[in-house]
Amino acid sequence: MADTDKDSKTEEATSKRKSEQFEKGNFAQSQEVGVMLTLFAGLMVVVFMGQYIVTGVFEVSASLLGNLGSIDANVDSMRHLLNSVMIMLGRLSAPFLIASMLAGLLAGGLQSRFRLTPKALSLKWSKLDPIKGSKNLVSKDTLVKFGIDLLKMSAMALVLYWSLQKIVADPIFYAPIDFRHIGTFIADTMVFVFIRLTIAVGIIALISYLYQKHKTTTDMKMTKEEVKQERKDGDMSPELKKARMQMSMRLMQAQILEDVPTADVVVTNPTHYAVALKYERGVDSAPMVVAKGENAFAQRIKAVAAEHGVPVVENKMVARMLYKVGAVGSSIPMEMFQSVAEILAFVYKTHRYYFHKLKERRSVKSKKR
Repeated sequence: MADTDKDSKTEEATSKRKSEQFEKGNFAQSQEVGVMLTLFAGLMVVVFMGQYIVTGVFEVSASLLGNLGSIDANVDSMRHLLNSVMIMLGRLSAPFLIASMLAGLLAGGLQSRFRLTPKALSLKWSKLDPIKGSKNLVSKDTLVKFGIDLLKMSAMALVLYWSLQKIVADPIFYAPIDFRHIGTFIADTMVFVFIRLTIAVGIIALISYLYQKHKTTTDMKMTKEEVKQERKDGDMSPELKKARMQMSMRLMQAQILEDVPTADVVVTNPTHYAVALKYERGVDSAPMVVAKGENAFAQRIKAVAAEHGVPVVENKMVARMLYKVGAVGSSIPMEMFQSVAEILAFVYKTHRYYFHKLKERRSVKSKKR
């Protein structure tokens, strides 16, 4: 079924579709871009401030080692010494931390074109579904990600091997040298490693980003019917669109209300929210949301429930959460299982007479369908 849907999506996404998907956070983005820019930021820090950082490290080391004999080993002096060292290390590492933070912001901004995508920040409970997660364990995207991770590991191993060859060839390991050469050696080694890592990860980031861009473009493709419908909707007047939306909403609400009489229970807020739940043992893998509404529509759900004798349970927190994370026609999220199970156990115990009628009512409704 999924393959058939993909095959039918042959048309390039329209500007409206791209804009809608962009607002949801569906645009090409690669973690490797952030890694590459962070490495580049570190390289700039080393190039422009490397000598300062190395000199600072030597000053701290010299200060510590040169005054070990004069340090009075007590709690106050050790605390003062530790504070001084921490302040100095913080001052030396601050350029790297600031540069990494700016690189992360730049990476996100470049990939999102510096546009805000608030819908992307909303929590998607479907991502927590273990069944969907298990299906994604073996997929094209997983294999590509594995390949990219393998490339990163290979690049790091190659750069490390290359760097070790350069390091062991330095005179510092086999000849007398000036003490000041140690600082130059450390700075040069850091520059050597950062340059090669940045180039290697940059190539991998380019490959990853191009794949993500291709994937995003493919996923956003539309069927010919969707393109026609969008053009038709674009030609409608705002009044006609509003009337059509209202009609669609009324039809959807009418359909939802038809399913309320077959619910096991309606959980209420009590006035703002109402969520009707159904669970048929042997049929449903988990309790299903058959209807939900707020304010006026919540009152209509409660009225239909009262008319057909559906148990109504007031639980403000559960009703609010079910309304927020539950989808009509779908199972409740896993994190709500315990709360809903307690409510169902309560109504099964206190409304036994209702469930004798409910089985027959569901049978009649299924025959009509």
